Amino acid sequence: MKHCLLTFICLACLLSASAQRGRNRLYSVAFYNLENLFDTIHDAGKNDQEFLPTGSYKWTAEKYEAKLGNMARVLSELSRTEVSVGPAFIGVAEVENHRVLDDLLAQPSLRQYRYIHYEGPDKRGIDCALLYDPRQLKVKHSRLVYSEPFQGDTVHLTRGFLIVSGKMARERVCVIVNHWPSRGAESSVRIHAARQVKALKDSLLREDPRLKLIVMGDMNDDPMDESLRTLGARKQRSEVAEGEFYNPWWSVLEDGGEGTLLYKGKWNLFDQILLSSSLLSEGKRLRYDHHEVFRAPYLFEQEGKYKGTILRTHAGRKWLNGYSDHLPTIVYLRRGR
Repeated sequence: MKHCLLTFICLACLLSASAQRGRNRLYSVAFYNLENLFDTIHDAGKNDQEFLPTGSYKWTAEKYEAKLGNMARVLSELSRTEVSVGPAFIGVAEVENHRVLDDLLAQPSLRQYRYIHYEGPDKRGIDCALLYDPRQLKVKHSRLVYSEPFQGDTVHLTRGFLIVSGKMARERVCVIVNHWPSRGAESSVRIHAARQVKALKDSLLREDPRLKLIVMGDMNDDPMDESLRTLGARKQRSEVAEGEFYNPWWSVLEDGGEGTLLYKGKWNLFDQILLSSSLLSEGKRLRYDHHEVFRAPYLFEQEGKYKGTILRTHAGRKWLNGYSDHLPTIVYLRRGR
């Protein structure tokens, strides 16, 4: 009798825990700059000569296959300790073309994903794309909005704004994937990019004020910089007005000293995921839960002079067989029932 009672209690506890998880399902979304994911084939009209077998990086098929495997390892591990099925979608930057995306998603660990990609204006040929799990995100519409040059500057163009909308957790969700101009350009160029994203945001929210809007990407600016503040990204949830964004990475960098890339021994956090005010509401709707910088030990140099720095693909022209010069970022969303 005691054995039966104990079995019944254990079963009841398991069913209760399972029901609780069902009522509060956790999702994740992520962003990762893949750092020069080029194939070994020249694309006409693009300045990709460095990443050819005869180029300065001696970019051979063997190195390309190693890079694909390394990228697949990282992407397939994002958020898995908390969300067993992985991210609903992952924004990526610095992919050359549809061929590298076909090859990337042919890796066994990524076969659950599909991709959305449009050829962008970058002179080197690097674009943004969105990898998505069709079981979690039902894509309805997508487009690439070309950026307007700042005061006629066609050298430092933003690589387009990739907009994808669909249904996730029974709600309408939209993501804008970005890769803003590098620090080789003045800050005014990135402020100009932010103003264009703000205009896109305003248009989308006029159409549907309850839209769950996520802006993600490599902004080439830190969360507290003027470009992100121009976009309306705030440090504290309590500061976020309707139509603005919560930027959880501001506290990560400013208060926690943690970033996604190192430059001259200093952390920056360019890889951000911003959440519209509609994702901060409580109750049964899809809402922000928590966030993290993905810091698996294998992404860092483990010994020697550069121990603790990010293990990237190259140091100068020396092939390290590493990953990227950036770390991925993840946001977790929860939906009550």
